[in-house]
Amino acid sequence: MASPKKVEIQEELISRALPMAAMVAVQPGAVVSRTLIGKKSGTVTLFAFDKGQGLSTHSAPYDAMVWILAGAVKITIDGKDLRAKTGDMVIMPANLPHALHAVQPFKMALVMIKEK
Repeated sequence: MASPKKVEIQEELISRALPMAAMVAVQPGAVVSRTLIGKKSGTVTLFAFDKGQGLSTHSAPYDAMVWILAGAVKITIDGKDLRAKTGDMVIMPANLPHALHAVQPFKMALVMIKEK
């Protein structure tokens, strides 16, 4: 995955209760992302994947947490497959290869906290 670009928190998101799953939409044959917080210390990004779409095997130098907001996904971590569905959370350890594949359209929040 490419490094997220630095963005400030969008003013319309601050101090509000928001329906997270509605903030990104599944589009046919695509992976869509929206960065909510992008700072040197970490990022929060929403993703929407159409069925069959995914992220190829990659690794990151810090832990990442995926929170499934809608749908279902197959996540492979260090060669081991697991399935996650709406409401599930998966922690992907730093430096281990991982990949995601949408078994149905799904949405997720990706939280990455970087060490200083």
